[in-house]
Amino acid sequence: MMGKTVSSEENAKLTKWLKSKRHDKGHTMRSLAQLLGTPHSFIGKIENQERRLDVIEFVRYCNALEVDPHEALNLLKVD
Repeated sequence: MMGKTVSSEENAKLTKWLKSKRHDKGHTMRSLAQLLGTPHSFIGKIENQERRLDVIEFVRYCNALEVDPHEALNLLKVD
């Protein structure tokens, strides 16, 4: 049985990747939040694994960072 995904290994990989991409693109939490039209606390909760992204939010997050969401999904693939 699957546990809560907010604290899963897969979510940790995803949030680490998103944070890394945010830094690579030179965004602060505030600047990314502004692009997404959300409070900066939204970004903090994602990066601190206090909140999960749904699929639509994930795609919007990647679009705001101008990164390919498939790159992150490939990190989560099970062989």
